[in-house]
Amino acid sequence: MEPVTQRKNSEPIRPTLALDQLDPLLQHRSRLGALVLLAGADALSFSRLKALLSETDGNLGAQLRKLEEAGYLSVKKEFVDRKPTSWYSLTAEGRRAIKSHLAAVEMLLKSAGR
Repeated sequence: MEPVTQRKNSEPIRPTLALDQLDPLLQHRSRLGALVLLAGADALSFSRLKALLSETDGNLGAQLRKLEEAGYLSVKKEFVDRKPTSWYSLTAEGRRAIKSHLAAVEMLLKSAGR
């Protein structure tokens, strides 16, 4: 039998419900980290994300591409001091996804009695 914790409004919190609400796309450290960082900024450059997340060019590029394909972020490419620069921003869909994912994580933690 699955353990159940009570919510403030008396509804039980079921761990499997919280697990089901986690976004599989955001279960990767780099993808989750990128969305969390972008949630607090208008836009961040690829090089800034790379430094903040301690990722390689190839890995970060692949992870950001997955988020872009899912509609979670948008990219704007331009030249800055004659160098190509990619700027990433969270879309409305990405903002909803990160809020929902973090709410599920919070629910999961509450179900664990923390």
